[in-house]
Amino acid sequence: MILDLPQWLSNILGFVGTVCCVIAYAYVTYENNPNRYLQHGLNFVGAVLLLISLMVNVNLPSIAMEGLWAVIAGWGLLKALRSRRSADRPSDEARLP
Repeated sequence: MILDLPQWLSNILGFVGTVCCVIAYAYVTYENNPNRYLQHGLNFVGAVLLLISLMVNVNLPSIAMEGLWAVIAGWGLLKALRSRRSADRPSDEARLP
């Protein structure tokens, strides 16, 4: 045990994290043009909740996988934010008289 949480709370967080990741996967599979914030946000939250659960029920390979999953989802969220910011900025052509 790395984190001192009650077993029942750890299990609930793990199940909620699993549901988040499964919903994100189903959403991307179902939707032709998925919202990147929703997709990566659900994956990130799910991975973090699963990591918390795994800190109580230690399984090192799963901790490694969920850690990487959270990093990739966080990277996806950052990319989505950057592309949104660049889309919100007026281009040089729009500023010309």
